Amino acid sequence: MKRIKKMMLKLFPMLGIMILLTGCPGAIEEVTEVMEPLPRPNVAVMVAEGFHDGEAYMPIGYLANQGMDITVIGPETGVVKAYNSDFTISIERAVADVSVDEFDALVLPGGTGPAVLREIPEAVEFAREFFETGRTVAAICHGPQVLVTAGVLDGLTCTAVGGIQDEIEGAGATYVDEALVIDGHLITSRTPPDLAVFSQAIAEAINDTFDPTVPRAIPPQPGM
Repeated sequence: MKRIKKMMLKLFPMLGIMILLTGCPGAIEEVTEVMEPLPRPNVAVMVAEGFHDGEAYMPIGYLANQGMDITVIGPETGVVKAYNSDFTISIERAVADVSVDEFDALVLPGGTGPAVLREIPEAVEFAREFFETGRTVAAICHGPQVLVTAGVLDGLTCTAVGGIQDEIEGAGATYVDEALVIDGHLITSRTPPDLAVFSQAIAEAINDTFDPTVPRAIPPQPGM
């Protein structure tokens, strides 16, 4: 009996607390805080028919692995083929339908695609406007041809495939034969063997300048 009394004496206070709590609506509340994910850098990769497969896919893969969003833009939506392989890539948005304010960096792969892009006024204007924002612009191989046509290389130092050295110097830039050249917010490299340092430099530049608190333009949704 004494043991039962001791057990009852221990249980009574606990039962009293439970009765009080269950009798008070809202006394026990489960608070669930939903954390909104911070925005991630959004990188535009501008291509056209005849892009170089590695010069597009290696930066895309590396930057995506670093937690960045990639948007492939070009003359019009659809699938285009590489000039040097059977690789294809899907252009997600037409350059005429995007805003420079949606992106944190612009990548221009080489191949024969830049020769196509430089003949498209909307592509050239997009490259010019994006360059003027001061955000990261990266071009490799023949990619700088778009920047030559955009008229933004005057006074800068950059590199590219050797075959367009005269074009670059004619645009007022200083050409150097190096794997990686960084002049302000412009990153340039020569050919596929330079892709590792090229991709790493793009990621580092974006991480150094990206501010997730700065609002970005929201792309229009289909049907809007």
